[in-house]
Amino acid sequence: MRRQITGFSNPTVKALRQLRDKKHRKREGKFLAEGLRLLTDARECGHIPEVLVLATTRDPHPLLAELEAEVAAAGGEIIETAPDILSKITGKDNPQAVAGVFAEFDTSLASLDRSAADIWLVGQAVRDPGNLGTMLRTGDAIGAGGLILIDDCADPFSVEAVRASMGAVFTQTIAQASWDEFHPWLRSGAGQLVAASLRDAQPYRSAPYTAPCFVMVGNESRGLPEDYELACDLRVTMPMKGRADSLNAAVAAAVLGYEVLAGL
Repeated sequence: MRRQITGFSNPTVKALRQLRDKKHRKREGKFLAEGLRLLTDARECGHIPEVLVLATTRDPHPLLAELEAEVAAAGGEIIETAPDILSKITGKDNPQAVAGVFAEFDTSLASLDRSAADIWLVGQAVRDPGNLGTMLRTGDAIGAGGLILIDDCADPFSVEAVRASMGAVFTQTIAQASWDEFHPWLRSGAGQLVAASLRDAQPYRSAPYTAPCFVMVGNESRGLPEDYELACDLRVTMPMKGRADSLNAAVAAAVLGYEVLAGL
């Protein structure tokens, strides 16, 4: 199905705009992604948008033509609209020429195969969607299996997190669970749980990492709860040479992730 939308008050525009709201995303089980590069990454990972929204002023591009063809072949909907309406949908002042609507993925722990990768990233109460997206991007870069979100984290399917992931939301497995769900799941099989910590910690560059290694970082302002740290197999510390007493959560995950990659 292909159609044009010319008015801001169109019900479809309202429905697409509402996907920027977490409650509506969860109810519909769908999320928005914007930009040809991101949608091409999705297509290459086997994810075809259910709805493709195109700016009427877009420039021709072979990748966009391929995407349109695949959406049409899959029975999806293609919508053409003015750039200002697309801006209203995505919430971005200067929107890219294309956006897509995707079905949210299964984020249960049961969907994870811990043997699929040597490294997994774990974020506890990560509240900033930019940090969350960056952790997904880091996971892709280090060959991690995915990102496990513990407790009350930002929504990985928000427009901001998807944008910050630079396409890694489609390459990384995502799971969401409480600590009381995650910890028994982890202990039911192989897995070393490693945390950035100051409590009886070893220097991160000489620590004995083993696969599969679950690298856990805590909330941006509070860090990890004490009982979570004590439940870890290994606690590591990174030197802080300046006045700052901690690293950004996503940066800490990247530093540790690369060190684990080198140490396995």
